[in-house]
Order: sequence, then C-alpha cells, then structure tokens
Amino acid sequence: MKHDTIRADDGELLQVHLMGSGTPILLLHGWTSNHAAWSPLLEPLGENYRLLRPDARGHSGQPLTVNQAPDVKRLARDVINLLDFYGIERIAAVGHSMGALTLWQCLRDVGTDRFSHLAFIDQSPKLLTDATWQNGIYGNFDSAHAQRLLDDLGTDFPEAVLRLIALGLNSKARETYLRNSSGWRAAREALNRIDPAPAIAIWQSLVAADYRDVLPKIDVPTLLAYGTASNFYTADTAHFVASQIPAARLSFYDGADHCPHLLQPDRFAAELTELLNQ
Repeated sequence: MKHDTIRADDGELLQVHLMGSGTPILLLHGWTSNHAAWSPLLEPLGENYRLLRPDARGHSGQPLTVNQAPDVKRLARDVINLLDFYGIERIAAVGHSMGALTLWQCLRDVGTDRFSHLAFIDQSPKLLTDATWQNGIYGNFDSAHAQRLLDDLGTDFPEAVLRLIALGLNSKARETYLRNSSGWRAAREALNRIDPAPAIAIWQSLVAADYRDVLPKIDVPTLLAYGTASNFYTADTAHFVASQIPAARLSFYDGADHCPHLLQPDRFAAELTELLNQ
C-alpha cells in the first residue's frame, strides 16, 4: 500500500492511494465518501491490477487551500492531472455515484482517448427531475426538492446527507435510519469530519449537470452495475443508461442498494475483470 500527494494544475494538493501492480484501474468514489470506500475490492482486484484510489478534493479530510468551492469540472480536471502525473496514457476507470458523474464530465471534456474501459455504478446522468425527465433521484427530485435539500445541508450537513440516503427508495435504509442503527451512527461521525462548504459546492454542480448527451459518445467497453434496491434510482434509470451507451453491459444486483459493488465485491470484481479482457 502506498500513499502519494500530488499537486493539481491549480496548486491544490490531492491525495492518492495505490496498491498492487499490473494493468492500472482508477477507482472514483461517491460524494461525501473517500478512497476507503473501495476497501472490499482490494483483495479481489489487488493481486492482478494496480489500483489507484484518489480522494476527490474536499473529501480527504485536509482543508482546501486554493478553491473553497470546487465543482465537478474541477474534479474531472483533477482526474486528468492524476493520469498525467503517473504518465498513464489510457486507463480503465470505475466511477460510483459522484465518481460516475466525474467520469462523464471527463468524457465531455477530453473524450474517451484517456480511457480503455469504463464502469459506472448506480448513477443517473441527470439528478434533477422535471416534466420530461423522471429518471433522476427518487424519480421525483425536482428543483423545489433540490432547494429544500440545499437549505438542509446548510443547516445540518451530516443529517441532511443521511436523510438524502435513508429517506428514498430503499425501505430497509429508512427503517434502520429511523431506529438509528450503528451503521448510521458511524456514518454520522464520518460526515462530521467533512468540511461542508466545499462538499455543498460540489453537490450543487452535480445537481446542475446533465450528461445524457455524453452517453452515446462512449465507444469503449463499458459495464453498468445497478442495485435493484437502490436508494435513489429505479430500473428505468439503469435501462435508459444502457440504451444510450453502445454495447454496454448492464448488470443488476438483486437486493443491493446504492452500493452493489460493496454488497457483492467478488461478483463485481469478476465482472470488471471480464470487461478488461475485452
């Protein structure tokens, strides 16, 4: 296991955790998470691949010194800076939640030239819903709902994030949240260690984004992993994404929430390995 600190092209310091050797795989975590979220995949993947797990800026636990209000475009630029730092011309990349949105922004900015294979985990290309789009968060996360959440984030950031996760489409998450199980207590403690201002700025940029036009331009082997009990998305979202990406493989994880790759890490690792062999 190795830890590097690299400097982005705007001067901000970024944290990257590395493990293994061989073909490199970039693992991009979700919003309010960090590199440690990928821990269940280290054993099934680490023996055969070189795993790069960066902390998105604002998520490493270290204060930002350059820009207190980063956005998804900056996160995507950080990915390209990382590849340049390690001299990686092309890489297989996996994005979960915010990580998927970050990869879609990368594809908008630079195309697929830097990516040999892609995997997107339980994400919609457009979070906000309206009269013409119901495949965003919950199927009914409209601008009014988004503003209420933004207000809540400013008032009590940790609890607002937990409610976003818990009070959605997954009934088990709702039940365990309402009885304040140990997992939710641990998540609350972790969220208390995050600086809210940069995280909220990133969230606002994610909600404003729309990557539906990017999907048809993806011309590399692609894996899509979705949970059938996702906190945020129905099967319609997954099928839409699959229909837009040429030759994408869609894989549903029965009973899984927003993190299907963590519920069944061996299965996800096997599917990713199969993708990389294409």
